Amino acid sequence: MPIGDNVAVSSIDAQIDDLYQLPLAEFTRARNALAKTVRGADATRVRTLAKPTVVAWAVNQVYWRTRSVYERLMKAGEKLRHAQIAALTGKSADLREASEAHRRAIADAVKEAERLASAAGSHPAPDALMRTFEALSLAKEPPSAPGRLAEPLQPAGFEALAGVTPAASVKAAAVKTSAPTKEELKKRAEEEKRRAAEERKRAAEIRKAEAALARAKAKMRAAEEALRRTQGRS
Repeated sequence: MPIGDNVAVSSIDAQIDDLYQLPLAEFTRARNALAKTVRGADATRVRTLAKPTVVAWAVNQVYWRTRSVYERLMKAGEKLRHAQIAALTGKSADLREASEAHRRAIADAVKEAERLASAAGSHPAPDALMRTFEALSLAKEPPSAPGRLAEPLQPAGFEALAGVTPAASVKAAAVKTSAPTKEELKKRAEEEKRRAAEERKRAAEIRKAEAALARAKAKMRAAEEALRRTQGRS
């Protein structure tokens, strides 16, 4: 089994980390085998571990195999969340730059997840990968056990900022120039989602066109081969 790179973890936690680094098809067998080697609460804990979906498994592999990509995404998400909160509470914040950096980090993470999954013969849905990476990176608290995701996630949306109190003492002019109102910030968040959806649509169209081109090339090669066989018999 591959060894997880967490430090100062218990033996059972290290072995559970190992499970989530295995090829997806091996998860259930390895989990059941591990459950037989432990007792009591640990055995129950292992037996109840859910096998990850393809999307969740691919996201986990980015954490385990290309940690720098995962950490850059998490930092970009943290900066965007802080920028949103700063703007909402009347402080200066560059939301546009934070949003762009976050979008680029998500795109890189999705690309890496697709690469790792493809190498293992899996093809997770890009939209589900994007939503899961967005949800992970914008969460109020990082996951307590990163790399052990079992299901895709959905972004929390604007409600993730619930409980943040807008600054009441900000002058009207300052609100207009550096601190959007809660309604304006909500509209920006919705616009970001719309733009992200458009990007996903364009990416899907590109993949569809590439697939069609690949099929056309395959048909052409088949036709050329058939023609060569016909000419060889004449």
